[in-house]
Amino acid sequence: MTSSALIKRSLFAFALAALSFSASAHVGDAHDHGGLLTGFLHPITGLDHLAAMLAVGVWSAMTTRRLWLAPVSFAALLLAGALLAQAGVGFPAIEPMIAASMLVVGLLLAAQVKLPDAAGAVLVGAFALFHGAAHGQELAAGAALAGMVLGTALLHAAGIAMGLGLKRANHWLPRVAGGVVALMGLNMGWSLLAG
Repeated sequence: MTSSALIKRSLFAFALAALSFSASAHVGDAHDHGGLLTGFLHPITGLDHLAAMLAVGVWSAMTTRRLWLAPVSFAALLLAGALLAQAGVGFPAIEPMIAASMLVVGLLLAAQVKLPDAAGAVLVGAFALFHGAAHGQELAAGAALAGMVLGTALLHAAGIAMGLGLKRANHWLPRVAGGVVALMGLNMGWSLLAG
């Protein structure tokens, strides 16, 4: 299988998964999850987090010179948000901010918006605080948080790889994927308003 076909299949699978109407940040699960594997799987098994983190990687690879800066900012502030939540810092509107992150990052990807590298890193980092707070309310400290950061880094790396492949191969697929992520954010926001 060619790398172009593999990338197209990956994006197609990502787009299908992103169409789920049950995206949720899982805030308030009230379970104390611990362990490296649990933390690693946490961002990967939450569709909202998965979509946002892959989209950050794809967008960064396609539009920035320092393609690593926004993903590193996201991972670092994700951890900061989790630690702050575990320390008792209250984050207002966690789920609405996660929905907004999906809408904004999806639109950035769909429109291929090129921001200055630092501005992009600050923007996705601000959203990452809320993703981290959601995870921090569910995961135990220590190994689980290390696993969460590792899982996030893997998702960003996968997104960067997809973005680099698509940058050379096809420009409409990332736009479609970005549109799907943005629609997921709108759907999640609408569900929160209706609920």
